Amino acid sequence: MDSISTINQNIVSQESVAPYGMTRNLGVIFGMVFTEFMIMGISLGVLPAFIHQTLGLSNIWVGVVIGTQYVTTLATRQFAGKMADHKGGKRSVLTGIITSAFSGILLFMATSLVHPPFLSLGLVLAGRILLGIGESFLVVGIFAWGFALVGHNNTGKVMVWNGMGMYSGMACGAPAGMLLQTLFGLNWLFSLTIILPCIIYLIMRLLPPVPLPKSTTRLPFYKAVGLVWTSGSALALASIGFGGIASFISLYFLQNHWQNASFALTAFGLCYVIVRIFLSGAPDKFGGARIALISLLIEIAGQLLIWAGISGTFTILGAALTGIGMSLIFPSLGQIAMKKVPPANRGMAIAAYNAFFDLGLGLTAPLAGWIAGQSHYQNVYLFGTLAAATSVILVYREYRNNGTK
Repeated sequence: MDSISTINQNIVSQESVAPYGMTRNLGVIFGMVFTEFMIMGISLGVLPAFIHQTLGLSNIWVGVVIGTQYVTTLATRQFAGKMADHKGGKRSVLTGIITSAFSGILLFMATSLVHPPFLSLGLVLAGRILLGIGESFLVVGIFAWGFALVGHNNTGKVMVWNGMGMYSGMACGAPAGMLLQTLFGLNWLFSLTIILPCIIYLIMRLLPPVPLPKSTTRLPFYKAVGLVWTSGSALALASIGFGGIASFISLYFLQNHWQNASFALTAFGLCYVIVRIFLSGAPDKFGGARIALISLLIEIAGQLLIWAGISGTFTILGAALTGIGMSLIFPSLGQIAMKKVPPANRGMAIAAYNAFFDLGLGLTAPLAGWIAGQSHYQNVYLFGTLAAATSVILVYREYRNNGTK
């Protein structure tokens, strides 16, 4: 498998891919990412209540548990990129599959050993670390593999289908996890998270191999970060809204005695995917900065609606608006970032840009846990509102400096 950054130069024959073959490959990519993020959704749906209610630990620990995965993903993103560059995307994907399976084993053990609580907590944290590593290596490997398969002119399609797989997987995983927990219990549920990586392996075998080209000079990761930091910072701030929903929406519903907490994540994911399907070309047509500004304003409206705490139904509606707003933020800001990077180095730039998303989610959970512990769960979403508003300022500066594109 080849480096993301050298694909653009060395895989000329991939520039024109038959529509059927491309659709098939994108479908396989979607299936792999969907299944991995369904594992993550299952955890997000049940772990907050397990930590807070079953183990009797504080909201700060809930935030630490949720945030640990994203911090780990951020810390290992560079290593995953190096493996994909030097060993191939398939090797990176396999590493992610194996690590995710071991994560499921540790979570299964954690739910079987709830006394003493901190023993169970330690196993959960270890499982979250492994899941973070698994997600990092699997996603980077799929990007490298997918870019090589579809050709340089179609790399945006890989990003779109990856994004749909991520959020739809989490959207399905959260309610499925809650339902399966009710029907069969946590032990059975986390045994499923051991099986799902095996399914990813079977799906992976449907992707054709691509050759590993000769190595070339690559852009160092730290230099890539410097080139995309403005757009990346705006992305990190925008992602805080989702982080608050993923980490604390179930406890927010419990605190207010509302029903159907899982529908909030489902509404977020469905709206995210629908907008991606029908409006994925908007950043290219109207300009990344313009679409990002509109998207951020919609996200702010959604976060304010959740913060208002009117009812469970309005809170689900707020989650849906947040999903609509966030759907095009990643490709819109990514478009701005990639314009600052030479074509030969855009692969590493994409890896650095993704790292800002990891940073945003990694910081959100513990900060939101502290906010919830000091006041009320609804203030987590006021925090998300203020973060998105700050992102608007950064994007508006890009809009003024570089025009509508």
